[in-house]
Amino acid sequence: MSGVIGTKPQDSRIPISVVVATHKPYRMPSDPMYVPIHVGAELHPDVLPEMLGDDTGDNISDRNGYYSELTGLYWLWKNRQSEYKGLTHYRRHFATGSISRIFNRDRFDSIVGQSEVMDLLAERDIIVARKRSYYIESVYSHYAHTFHAEQFDVCRDVLSDMRPAYLPAWDHLMEAKSAHIFNMFIMSSSKFDAYCDYMFPVLFELEHRLDPGKYDSFNARYIGRVSERLLDPWLETNGYGYTELPVLNTEPVDWAKKGTSFLMAKFGMKKYGKSF
Repeated sequence: MSGVIGTKPQDSRIPISVVVATHKPYRMPSDPMYVPIHVGAELHPDVLPEMLGDDTGDNISDRNGYYSELTGLYWLWKNRQSEYKGLTHYRRHFATGSISRIFNRDRFDSIVGQSEVMDLLAERDIIVARKRSYYIESVYSHYAHTFHAEQFDVCRDVLSDMRPAYLPAWDHLMEAKSAHIFNMFIMSSSKFDAYCDYMFPVLFELEHRLDPGKYDSFNARYIGRVSERLLDPWLETNGYGYTELPVLNTEPVDWAKKGTSFLMAKFGMKKYGKSF
Protein backbone atom coordinates (compact mmCIF):
# COMPACT_ATOMS: atom_id res chain seq x y z
CA MET A 1 0.00 0.00 0.00
CA SER A 2 1.38 3.41 -0.98
CA GLY A 3 1.83 6.28 1.45
CA VAL A 4 -0.86 8.64 2.57
CA ILE A 5 0.32 11.98 1.24
CA GLY A 6 3.54 11.58 -0.72
CA THR A 7 6.68 13.63 -0.10
CA LYS A 8 8.93 15.90 -2.08
CA PRO A 9 10.47 13.89 -4.95
CA GLN A 10 14.19 13.25 -4.77
CA ASP A 11 14.78 12.77 -8.51
CA SER A 12 12.98 14.58 -11.33
CA ARG A 13 14.88 12.75 -14.10
CA ILE A 14 12.04 10.40 -15.04
CA PRO A 15 10.55 10.18 -18.53
CA ILE A 16 6.99 10.94 -17.39
CA SER A 17 5.87 13.45 -14.79
CA VAL A 18 2.16 13.23 -14.00
CA VAL A 19 1.18 15.75 -11.35
CA VAL A 20 -1.42 14.54 -8.84
CA ALA A 21 -3.14 17.68 -7.60
CA THR A 22 -4.32 17.62 -4.00
CA HIS A 23 -5.30 20.13 -1.34
CA LYS A 24 -5.38 17.74 1.61
CA PRO A 25 -3.63 14.63 2.99
CA TYR A 26 -4.56 11.68 0.81
CA ARG A 27 -3.17 8.38 -0.37
CA MET A 28 -1.10 8.66 -3.53
CA PRO A 29 -0.20 6.20 -6.33
CA SER A 30 3.12 4.44 -5.76
CA ASP A 31 4.31 4.48 -9.39
CA PRO A 32 7.29 6.84 -9.78
CA MET A 33 5.75 8.73 -12.70
CA TYR A 34 3.26 10.33 -10.32
CA VAL A 35 4.27 13.62 -8.69
CA PRO A 36 2.01 14.57 -5.77
CA ILE A 37 1.71 18.34 -5.48
CA HIS A 38 -0.04 20.53 -2.94
CA VAL A 39 -2.09 22.99 -4.99
CA GLY A 40 -2.81 26.32 -3.36
CA ALA A 41 0.24 25.88 -1.13
CA GLU A 42 0.78 29.63 -0.86
CA LEU A 43 -2.73 30.06 0.50
CA HIS A 44 -2.58 27.12 2.92
CA PRO A 45 1.11 26.40 3.65
CA ASP A 46 0.48 24.39 6.82
CA VAL A 47 -1.82 21.75 5.29
CA LEU A 48 0.85 19.62 3.58
CA PRO A 49 4.24 20.98 4.70
CA GLU A 50 6.18 17.85 3.62
CA MET A 51 4.72 17.71 0.11
CA LEU A 52 6.00 19.52 -2.94
CA GLY A 53 3.98 22.73 -3.29
CA ASP A 54 2.87 24.69 -6.31
CA ASP A 55 4.27 27.83 -4.65
CA THR A 56 7.89 27.26 -5.75
CA GLY A 57 9.58 28.66 -8.83
CA ASP A 58 7.38 30.33 -11.44
CA ASN A 59 3.85 29.82 -10.10
CA ILE A 60 0.26 31.04 -9.74
CA SER A 61 -0.35 29.28 -6.42
CA ASP A 62 -2.12 32.30 -4.92
CA ARG A 63 -4.85 32.01 -7.60
CA ASN A 64 -5.81 28.46 -6.68
CA GLY A 65 -9.20 29.62 -5.42
CA TYR A 66 -10.03 30.48 -9.03
CA TYR A 67 -7.89 28.04 -11.04
CA SER A 68 -8.19 24.89 -8.89
CA GLU A 69 -5.91 22.08 -10.14
CA LEU A 70 -4.57 24.34 -12.89
CA THR A 71 -2.13 25.94 -10.46
CA GLY A 72 -0.46 22.51 -10.34
CA LEU A 73 -0.57 22.29 -14.14
CA TYR A 74 1.04 25.72 -14.44
CA TRP A 75 3.77 24.70 -11.98
CA LEU A 76 4.52 21.58 -14.04
CA TRP A 77 4.66 23.62 -17.24
CA LYS A 78 7.10 26.16 -15.86
CA ASN A 79 9.27 24.20 -13.43
CA ARG A 80 9.80 20.56 -14.41
CA GLN A 81 11.48 18.89 -17.36
CA SER A 82 10.22 15.51 -18.57
CA GLU A 83 9.72 13.80 -21.90
CA TYR A 84 6.01 13.54 -21.15
CA LYS A 85 3.86 15.55 -18.75
CA GLY A 86 0.35 15.15 -17.39
CA LEU A 87 -2.23 15.90 -14.73
CA THR A 88 -4.58 13.84 -12.58
CA HIS A 89 -6.38 14.44 -9.27
CA TYR A 90 -6.01 13.01 -5.78
CA ARG A 91 -9.25 11.04 -6.04
CA ARG A 92 -9.60 10.76 -9.83
CA HIS A 93 -7.07 8.87 -11.94
CA PHE A 94 -6.59 7.10 -15.24
CA ALA A 95 -7.55 3.45 -14.96
CA THR A 96 -5.47 0.68 -16.44
CA GLY A 97 -6.67 -0.92 -19.63
CA SER A 98 -5.53 -4.33 -18.36
CA ILE A 99 -8.49 -6.65 -17.84
CA SER A 100 -6.52 -8.62 -15.24
CA ARG A 101 -6.10 -5.50 -13.06
CA ILE A 102 -9.23 -3.46 -13.66
CA PHE A 103 -11.33 -5.35 -11.11
CA ASN A 104 -8.85 -5.29 -8.25
CA ARG A 105 -10.39 -4.97 -4.81
CA ASP A 106 -8.00 -2.13 -3.99
CA ARG A 107 -8.86 0.67 -6.40
CA PHE A 108 -5.31 2.03 -6.29
CA ASP A 109 -4.11 -1.23 -7.85
CA SER A 110 -6.19 -0.36 -10.94
CA ILE A 111 -4.50 3.00 -11.58
CA VAL A 112 -2.50 2.93 -14.81
CA GLY A 113 1.28 2.67 -14.42
CA GLN A 114 4.28 4.03 -16.27
CA SER A 115 5.01 0.92 -18.34
CA GLU A 116 1.50 0.80 -19.79
CA VAL A 117 1.47 4.56 -20.37
CA MET A 118 4.77 4.42 -22.26
CA ASP A 119 3.36 1.72 -24.54
CA LEU A 120 0.31 3.86 -25.27
CA LEU A 121 2.36 6.98 -25.88
CA ALA A 122 4.49 5.11 -28.40
CA GLU A 123 1.36 4.87 -30.55
CA ARG A 124 -0.08 8.35 -29.93
CA ASP A 125 1.57 10.99 -27.81
CA ILE A 126 -1.62 12.24 -26.15
CA ILE A 127 -3.70 10.36 -23.57
CA VAL A 128 -7.00 11.82 -22.38
CA ALA A 129 -9.84 10.74 -20.13
CA ARG A 130 -12.74 8.93 -21.76
CA LYS A 131 -15.45 11.36 -22.84
CA ARG A 132 -18.24 12.33 -20.45
CA SER A 133 -21.66 12.06 -22.15
CA TYR A 134 -24.64 14.22 -21.22
CA TYR A 135 -27.14 12.35 -23.43
CA ILE A 136 -30.19 14.59 -22.95
CA GLU A 137 -28.57 17.98 -23.46
CA SER A 138 -25.60 19.72 -25.03
CA VAL A 139 -22.31 20.70 -23.41
CA TYR A 140 -23.49 24.32 -23.40
CA SER A 141 -26.98 23.73 -22.02
CA HIS A 142 -25.64 21.42 -19.31
CA TYR A 143 -23.23 24.11 -18.12
CA ALA A 144 -25.90 26.82 -18.35
CA HIS A 145 -28.23 24.75 -16.18
CA THR A 146 -25.64 23.75 -13.58
CA PHE A 147 -23.42 26.86 -13.38
CA HIS A 148 -23.51 30.27 -15.16
CA ALA A 149 -23.78 30.51 -18.95
CA GLU A 150 -22.02 33.89 -19.01
CA GLN A 151 -18.75 32.11 -18.22
CA PHE A 152 -18.90 30.17 -21.50
CA ASP A 153 -20.16 33.24 -23.35
CA VAL A 154 -17.27 35.43 -22.22
CA CYS A 155 -14.79 32.63 -22.93
CA ARG A 156 -16.12 32.51 -26.50
CA ASP A 157 -15.55 36.25 -26.79
CA VAL A 158 -11.97 35.81 -25.58
CA LEU A 159 -11.34 33.04 -28.09
CA SER A 160 -12.80 35.22 -30.83
CA ASP A 161 -10.35 37.97 -29.96
CA MET A 162 -7.26 35.93 -29.06
CA ARG A 163 -7.58 32.50 -30.68
CA PRO A 164 -10.04 32.88 -33.58
CA ALA A 165 -8.80 29.72 -35.30
CA TYR A 166 -10.27 27.72 -32.42
CA LEU A 167 -13.73 29.31 -32.53
CA PRO A 168 -15.37 26.84 -34.97
CA ALA A 169 -14.26 23.90 -32.83
CA TRP A 170 -15.48 25.67 -29.66
CA ASP A 171 -18.91 26.21 -31.25
CA HIS A 172 -18.97 22.60 -32.37
CA LEU A 173 -18.24 21.44 -28.83
CA MET A 174 -20.96 23.64 -27.36
CA GLU A 175 -23.53 21.81 -29.49
CA ALA A 176 -22.10 18.35 -28.77
CA LYS A 177 -23.44 15.99 -26.11
CA SER A 178 -20.07 14.72 -24.90
CA ALA A 179 -16.66 16.15 -24.04
CA HIS A 180 -13.23 15.31 -22.67
CA ILE A 181 -13.33 16.97 -19.26
CA PHE A 182 -11.65 16.72 -15.82
CA ASN A 183 -8.38 18.38 -16.97
CA MET A 184 -6.82 14.93 -17.16
CA PHE A 185 -4.24 14.20 -19.83
CA ILE A 186 -0.68 13.02 -20.51
CA MET A 187 1.18 14.48 -23.51
CA SER A 188 4.59 14.73 -25.06
CA SER A 189 6.42 17.70 -23.60
CA SER A 190 6.18 19.66 -26.85
CA LYS A 191 2.41 19.26 -27.10
CA PHE A 192 1.99 19.89 -23.37
CA ASP A 193 3.85 23.20 -23.70
CA ALA A 194 1.84 24.13 -26.78
CA TYR A 195 -1.42 23.39 -24.97
CA CYS A 196 -0.45 25.54 -22.00
CA ASP A 197 0.67 28.32 -24.35
CA TYR A 198 -2.79 28.20 -25.93
CA MET A 199 -4.87 27.84 -22.77
CA PHE A 200 -3.39 29.99 -20.02
CA PRO A 201 -3.46 33.35 -21.88
CA VAL A 202 -7.14 32.70 -22.66
CA LEU A 203 -7.86 31.99 -19.00
CA PHE A 204 -5.93 35.03 -17.76
CA GLU A 205 -7.96 37.24 -20.10
CA LEU A 206 -11.17 35.51 -19.04
CA GLU A 207 -10.34 36.28 -15.42
CA HIS A 208 -9.73 39.91 -16.37
CA ARG A 209 -13.07 40.24 -18.17
CA LEU A 210 -15.18 38.29 -15.68
CA ASP A 211 -14.03 38.92 -12.12
CA PRO A 212 -14.24 35.69 -10.07
CA GLY A 213 -14.72 37.87 -6.99
CA LYS A 214 -18.32 38.52 -8.02
CA TYR A 215 -19.15 34.90 -7.13
CA ASP A 216 -19.13 32.89 -3.92
CA SER A 217 -16.12 30.63 -3.27
CA PHE A 218 -17.66 27.62 -5.07
CA ASN A 219 -18.55 29.51 -8.23
CA ALA A 220 -15.33 31.56 -8.17
CA ARG A 221 -13.59 28.39 -9.33
CA TYR A 222 -15.28 28.79 -12.70
CA ILE A 223 -11.94 29.33 -14.47
CA GLY A 224 -10.89 25.78 -13.68
CA ARG A 225 -14.25 24.48 -14.92
CA VAL A 226 -14.26 26.47 -18.14
CA SER A 227 -10.72 25.32 -18.87
CA GLU A 228 -11.94 21.73 -19.11
CA ARG A 229 -13.81 22.68 -22.28
CA LEU A 230 -10.74 24.17 -23.96
CA LEU A 231 -9.12 20.78 -24.57
CA ASP A 232 -11.43 19.47 -27.29
CA PRO A 233 -11.21 22.60 -29.46
CA TRP A 234 -7.42 22.38 -29.24
CA LEU A 235 -7.40 18.71 -30.22
CA GLU A 236 -9.89 19.20 -33.06
CA THR A 237 -8.36 22.34 -34.54
CA ASN A 238 -4.87 20.85 -34.60
CA GLY A 239 -6.06 17.46 -35.83
CA TYR A 240 -4.34 15.60 -33.00
CA GLY A 241 -5.04 11.94 -32.46
CA TYR A 242 -5.26 10.61 -28.92
CA THR A 243 -5.82 7.53 -26.80
CA GLU A 244 -8.62 7.43 -24.22
CA LEU A 245 -8.39 5.73 -20.84
CA PRO A 246 -11.24 5.17 -18.39
CA VAL A 247 -11.49 7.42 -15.33
CA LEU A 248 -11.10 5.70 -11.97
CA ASN A 249 -12.59 7.28 -8.85
CA THR A 250 -10.78 6.21 -5.69
CA GLU A 251 -13.93 6.89 -3.67
CA PRO A 252 -17.42 5.51 -4.40
CA VAL A 253 -19.56 7.89 -6.46
CA ASP A 254 -23.12 8.50 -5.29
CA TRP A 255 -24.66 8.27 -8.74
CA ALA A 256 -28.21 8.60 -7.42
CA LYS A 257 -27.38 11.91 -5.76
CA LYS A 258 -25.38 13.08 -8.75
CA GLY A 259 -28.18 12.16 -11.15
CA THR A 260 -30.81 13.85 -9.03
CA SER A 261 -28.74 17.05 -8.87
CA PHE A 262 -28.28 16.93 -12.65
CA LEU A 263 -32.03 16.65 -13.27
CA MET A 264 -32.86 19.36 -10.75
CA ALA A 265 -30.43 21.70 -12.49
CA LYS A 266 -31.70 20.83 -15.96
CA PHE A 267 -35.30 21.60 -15.14
CA GLY A 268 -34.46 24.93 -13.56
CA MET A 269 -34.89 24.13 -9.91
CA LYS A 270 -31.36 24.35 -8.52
CA LYS A 271 -27.87 25.01 -9.88
CA TYR A 272 -24.89 23.14 -8.45
CA GLY A 273 -23.67 24.51 -5.14
CA LYS A 274 -20.90 22.04 -4.32
CA SER A 275 -18.68 19.42 -5.90
CA PHE A 276 -19.74 15.77 -6.10
